[in-house]
Amino acid sequence: MKTRGQEDKQKTMKDCSTKILAVRDALEIFSGKWKIPIIGALIYLQKSGFKELQRMVGDITPKMLSKELKELEMNHLVKRTVLDTRPVTVQYSITEYGKTCQSVIFELYQWGEQHRKKIKEEC
Repeated sequence: MKTRGQEDKQKTMKDCSTKILAVRDALEIFSGKWKIPIIGALIYLQKSGFKELQRMVGDITPKMLSKELKELEMNHLVKRTVLDTRPVTVQYSITEYGKTCQSVIFELYQWGEQHRKKIKEEC
């Protein structure tokens, strides 16, 4: 028979595992060097063509940008729209769901700024 303390510990461990799983899911979505800068650029620009987005993100190859955009689109963060122009143009935009990342990205930016200052102070 389990004691109250053992039951509480099991519940706490289960809650922790559930939360860690959610963090892993989020990290997988934002994984890699490019997804957060792409999302950030689209939040800032709202809409962008491929080349403009590539310039904004910087140092990303067209192949990598295309791959990352496909993954972000698959996760409903980015929308790809083919415009009926001559030549055909493709426009990328942040979705309403994608905009929910804004606070996360802003917090990362703020933490990164503080971290950079702290490291520079110690050098």
